[in-house]
Amino acid sequence: MDIETLRDYCISKKDASESFPFGEDTLVFKTKGKIFALVNLDGDLSINLKCEPALAIELRERYSSVTAGYHMNKKHWNTIFLDGTVPDKEIFSWIDHSYNLIAGKR
Repeated sequence: MDIETLRDYCISKKDASESFPFGEDTLVFKTKGKIFALVNLDGDLSINLKCEPALAIELRERYSSVTAGYHMNKKHWNTIFLDGTVPDKEIFSWIDHSYNLIAGKR
């Protein structure tokens, strides 16, 4: 997956916004003022997504490109390295999951 595809999908979510609050290397997507995705643009492309704790562990065990969330609460966030080993369809479903966890709050 490339950054354009990833960005287009994230920004298409209802009430989604994008910004660079942590510097030019981290693209952040929010809904209702809460982060649902962080994209690392420095080096290898990766995305941090919120995840239910049990599912987060399952995904880390199933995919070598999924790790505990970098600079995030490791219980609730995963980092996914977009190296082509996870099908785009799966990544889109994980973005949906993260978005729904955040959008359902408040």
